Amino acid sequence: MTEPQPAVRSLDARSLRGLAHPLRMQLLAALRQGGPSTATKLAARLGESSASVSYHLRQLGVHGFIAEDPGLGTARERWWRAEHRGHRFDRLEDFLENPDPEVRGAMDVFLKEVAAVHARELGEWLASTAEWPEEWRRSWDMSDFTLHLTPELAREFAARAHELVQSFRDRAADEDGAVAARVHLHAFPLPRADVDEPTPKH
Repeated sequence: MTEPQPAVRSLDARSLRGLAHPLRMQLLAALRQGGPSTATKLAARLGESSASVSYHLRQLGVHGFIAEDPGLGTARERWWRAEHRGHRFDRLEDFLENPDPEVRGAMDVFLKEVAAVHARELGEWLASTAEWPEEWRRSWDMSDFTLHLTPELAREFAARAHELVQSFRDRAADEDGAVAARVHLHAFPLPRADVDEPTPKH
């Protein structure tokens, strides 16, 4: 029987370098969302070679993101499972401003892949909306807002949004008809040229 996953893993510089590769990030996401699998099955799902997938799975294992599932493995093929439900950065600025260029480079790869995944997931939903029941076609959302925030208010906004997400995580799985749903949160300042200047008062 597969053991339950600990909730979230905090990333450090070493684990970030071990994760910051597009295929590794896709493999980890597939194991977290779809449960234990093999290199062969994951390769078919992602359109990659089994040899490449096997290599990157082993690297994820070395860095503690995944582990072999002894309850499913055989002498001929390994089954892998995710070790955590998610990951986080305790202090994002420690990575963005790290003196080691390898850490900054890994962070750049990581963030760009996250952005690409968000765009890809949304595109896949838009391409498949007609296949979903009417109640789901009336329940999804794709919105954007412009707020005027200080850095302190931006941190407060993100923290409260995370609290809201967590409150739904704790209850939604017990609801009849619940399915896995993705929620993306982006909050960032606009380039100054794109922000409307206030109209002078006379």
